[in-house]
Amino acid sequence: MSTTTTISAGRRLALVGVALAVYVAVGGLLLVSLASLGSPGVGGGGAIFGERIALVELEGVIVDVEELVRELKGHRDNPAVRAVVIRINSPGGVVAPTQELHTALRRLREAGKPVVASLGAVAASGGYYVAVAADRIYANPGTLTGSIGVIMQLANVHDLLKKVGVDYVVVKAGQYKDIGSFARPMTPEERRVLQTLLDDVHGQFIAAVAAGRKLERSQVVQFADGRIVSGGQAKALGMVDALGGLEEAIDGAATLAGLPKPPRVVGPRRKFSVVDLLRSELGGGGLGVFRPSLPLFSTPLYLMD
Repeated sequence: MSTTTTISAGRRLALVGVALAVYVAVGGLLLVSLASLGSPGVGGGGAIFGERIALVELEGVIVDVEELVRELKGHRDNPAVRAVVIRINSPGGVVAPTQELHTALRRLREAGKPVVASLGAVAASGGYYVAVAADRIYANPGTLTGSIGVIMQLANVHDLLKKVGVDYVVVKAGQYKDIGSFARPMTPEERRVLQTLLDDVHGQFIAAVAAGRKLERSQVVQFADGRIVSGGQAKALGMVDALGGLEEAIDGAATLAGLPKPPRVVGPRRKFSVVDLLRSELGGGGLGVFRPSLPLFSTPLYLMD
């Protein structure tokens, strides 16, 4: 056998080895993907086939909810999903996206699928607004929740600009077009306009809590003053149904859906995030140093603790 023939055979063997390695790697990724469809360590473990409960997560400040709303719609349209548990760890966020999540959960219920909210470390303001759309709410005794209120924070640097000799010029069409400007004091009429806006959104929040918790509006008004309460206090006020963690919430969803315990659970969709990786490596879990921040609005109006 010639040297050229030996080299060619060696190359073919090397190519075959590379191809086999690729096939093994792809197969491994496929198995990992299939395993990720379940939720190991929660409920009944993997849930590739059969009726199951879907677990979704609401983490951090509520700003962009398009992906989560899409995920909820997928569970609503999936006949194998019998109920949904939403795990909430959020201090609140922007009003409209919060209301979109609230509506998405109500649509799940209207489709005949029970929804259970599990409150984690913090489920305040907008986080609680989302929770009241569920059939049942579970909270840990030390969960921070409540904060039923609306807030708008505006800076006024008029005196500073004047001190450094900066003249801020505004040309506008419309009396309130520059309402909330940082370059001048707010007028009494502007304050009245903004207060009316906040009172309206606060009223929407109170109405959502009263409807979701089946309470009289007068009852909700008594604790809808922006105060933070513990899970234990929330239970006494009728703001949550039971004290317990995620496992209790999943079992509660199984009962509502008529499924055996522990039920099969399909876990939340997760995308790789460099921020999440850094948080994990540095030990900054939950709402720590990498807590997301709201974008800069000219007039920020949000549900926040």
